[in-house]
Amino acid sequence: MVLALGFTELKVYKLAYSLAMEIFRLSKDFPKEETYSLTDQIRRSSRSVCANIAEGYRKRQYSKHFVSKMSDAEGECAETIVHLSFAKDCEYLPESNYDFLLKRI
Repeated sequence: MVLALGFTELKVYKLAYSLAMEIFRLSKDFPKEETYSLTDQIRRSSRSVCANIAEGYRKRQYSKHFVSKMSDAEGECAETIVHLSFAKDCEYLPESNYDFLLKRI
């Protein structure tokens, strides 16, 4: 049986997923001492954007729940921006990569 996911076809989901994967790739080069702090936080917040979009899509017939999940996704996006800023300012992420990621957000 194939499950029709629906949300995976949304442009916003595809963009968020692609961004989360790029953040994953770039964060592989963060220092080892950041593994359980910044690296973990930036990966979780960027992935949570996708998860909230998926949850909201599945509950779209309930407008308040949908709006709540989209608000959560936006909040996780803002958290990701903060973590990217720390990564740049701690010199773990080159400014060119930071700028590239911010433009995609």
